Amino acid sequence: MRNSCLLIGMTIAITITSCHETDKTVKPDVVAVHMDTTVKPGNDFFLYANGAWLKQNPIPDEESSWSIGNLVNEELYKRVLAINEKAVKENAPNGAGRMIADFWYSAMDTAAIEKTGIAPLQPEFDSINSIRDIPSLLNLLTDWHSSGISPAFTLFVSQDMKNSNEMALYLYQGGLGLPNRDYYFNTDEHSVSIRNAYVLHIAKMLRLLGDDSLTATANAQTVMSLETQLAKASRKLEQLRDPHANYNKFAITDIRKIAPVADWKALMVRMGANKIDSVIIGQPEFFKALNTALTSVPLDSWKTYLRWNLVNRSAEFLNRSFADQDFAFYSQTLRGVKKQRPRWKKMLDTQKGLMGELVGQLFVKEYFSETTRKRYDTMVEAIRSALKDRIEKLDWMSDSTKSKALIKLAAMKKKVGYPDKWKDFSTMQINKGPLVLNIQQGYKWYYHFYMNKLGKPVDRTEWEMPPQEYNAYYNPSNNEIVLPAGIFTVPGFLDNELDDAVVYGYAAASTIGHEITHGFDDEGRLFDASGNLVSWWTQEDERRFNAKAQVMVKQFNEYVVVDTLRINGKATLGENIADLGGILLGWDAFQHTEQFKKGQKIAGLTPQQRYFLGYALGWLGHARKEALANQLLTDVHSPAQYRVNGPMADVDAFYKVFNVQPGDKLYRPDSVRVRIW
Repeated sequence: MRNSCLLIGMTIAITITSCHETDKTVKPDVVAVHMDTTVKPGNDFFLYANGAWLKQNPIPDEESSWSIGNLVNEELYKRVLAINEKAVKENAPNGAGRMIADFWYSAMDTAAIEKTGIAPLQPEFDSINSIRDIPSLLNLLTDWHSSGISPAFTLFVSQDMKNSNEMALYLYQGGLGLPNRDYYFNTDEHSVSIRNAYVLHIAKMLRLLGDDSLTATANAQTVMSLETQLAKASRKLEQLRDPHANYNKFAITDIRKIAPVADWKALMVRMGANKIDSVIIGQPEFFKALNTALTSVPLDSWKTYLRWNLVNRSAEFLNRSFADQDFAFYSQTLRGVKKQRPRWKKMLDTQKGLMGELVGQLFVKEYFSETTRKRYDTMVEAIRSALKDRIEKLDWMSDSTKSKALIKLAAMKKKVGYPDKWKDFSTMQINKGPLVLNIQQGYKWYYHFYMNKLGKPVDRTEWEMPPQEYNAYYNPSNNEIVLPAGIFTVPGFLDNELDDAVVYGYAAASTIGHEITHGFDDEGRLFDASGNLVSWWTQEDERRFNAKAQVMVKQFNEYVVVDTLRINGKATLGENIADLGGILLGWDAFQHTEQFKKGQKIAGLTPQQRYFLGYALGWLGHARKEALANQLLTDVHSPAQYRVNGPMADVDAFYKVFNVQPGDKLYRPDSVRVRIW
């Protein structure tokens, strides 16, 4: 919903209000309270629905944005903090409680963190100094991936996109310190200023490591030069969304054809990937360029790059000097944040990334009822039925492709609330020692957890998000939608206090319908019912789909968000299709409810109006200019305002419910409205 993705879930948490809580106060209406009725809905529906809240809720200094997700996060933080404090108090000798307590002690012992400084990283610095040749450099590059440092390139284990019953090792482009390859080359004022600030930031961090001023400045330029070399060979954001173009299977012995400098068979054994005979390389041209860099860039420059990578990945877990400088660039400069968040909140976020499912087991016992789970489980089927009806009625798709689309839809699995089987974290080595080492141990656990999947049957029961997550995702290889408990919550309200109109807009449309539509967006549609990347469309149907999708690309390319920066319609296409599909499917399903049929007003609003306002509620919020600029370059999601106004301009029912007429800013003639699903 908020930041769903096809392969790997992002980590943004939210909470569920306990079914045991009671609230005897009279609450304002969940959607009416946020409206700004001075705005005409046909001109800016986002501001019409959310404008009053935006005026009353400025972005706090410690945040780059402020939204409904933040509001619910505030509830979550209190609950998860209580879980940690209870674990510390109970002082269990072992088990989940012991791991949680030890991590919390390690994370909050700032006196020890200040005292130890960078000493815990000395073994890694010694490893850098011991590099004598290219083979020893490659060994270190490989070894560090298991600790989450990931220099030079990216590797991960996931299902083989063309054979979803097998796990595969993927090698992808990476190794950059800036968020996106475009930051290294764009010539607009914003990008240039970020680039200059980045070099200064590297120099400051290297000075903290002990370099004198002149050496730090020179070394920062060395890092920037090497990263720019890697960035030049990196694909753009929109290019990374093409699964066919980013699927290039190589026998391990054939990798030398593009990167002959490495003994890849030996490196695979070193990685712990000795049970495979092939890898999938996302961007072969990147690894060809990496090979050139390995043979042409002096070893001393690589050592400087590795020192930077080590401190850059570790800074927020080190003493205050490093953490403050890391915040100054990555939060203040890049995202416009004015001051740091409280440490306990930052550490809860870190903990969720390391052991979110472990904490989630305790979380759902108290805060997510079976009644709530059943409500949304049933809603999934209502949305599935709505899409089935739409596919059957399509006038642009052939019967043969329709038949296969319906098979895929019927086969799509649903995971609602929380896993039925939990991951076993008992071998993760967490103790009361240095925080930065606990972080490394957490990464090592995940690294080996996934590497151990190679050569074994695919476990399709696993989740890639913990249940307290404010997010959801579609996984094309499993042909499944995954809906964590947290995504369904409206802050300050019990689930049974929310009328169907709001819930169908807020959850059925922007979450359930959105994720189901991902199975049929420009990327998800390329995978069949079994989760394999194979062609199951007729050529004519593909041509028609692409023509319809191009209408949406053109629509979103027209939106100017910050200064001269526009939305990238191609990069955001999948999410934009899913937003529109979600609204349409939620609307179709809502029409079958008693509330829709009765038509009774609540807070002066018809059920139809409440449905669309419920959808807009899911995007309640605003962001700083710097954060928006960064999002436009790095994110496949459009900014929140355009995730409301953009798709609404293509929904016929919206025009009718709010009497949108020619001359209104959102009005689009019927001939240019997007018509896909």
